[in-house]
Amino acid sequence: MRSQVIDVRTGSRERVHDITRECEVFAADCGGDGLLHVFVPHATAGIALIELGAGSDEDLLAALRDLLPADDRWRHAHGSRGHGRSHVMPALIPPYATIPVLGGRLALGTWQSVAVVDLNIDNAERRVRLSFLSDC
Repeated sequence: MRSQVIDVRTGSRERVHDITRECEVFAADCGGDGLLHVFVPHATAGIALIELGAGSDEDLLAALRDLLPADDRWRHAHGSRGHGRSHVMPALIPPYATIPVLGGRLALGTWQSVAVVDLNIDNAERRVRLSFLSDC
């Protein structure tokens, strides 16, 4: 297994942050066939395979706002208002994704991108572990 950590700055607002390019470069550097495992080791972020740039990212954030409002209902209540929802989100958008790699290229669908989903406005810095698994 080959592994690398990338740093992602999500900022001080809810964000869907595209990391497809970083994943493509890592997979190409690894070469061959295998699996790219993408993991964000944070209790308040997730990894999504989603179309980006055509409004789907904003739609996802809007849906998460509807499902997980930033209000005072959350028992986990430190940090900014509604912070507890950030701890529930990874149950809906898991902190990992696994993508087939063929000939050093991600085997994503035409409109799929790899993104970090982050509702936690209290933590602007994220680390993402990319791991390439192959029996070659």
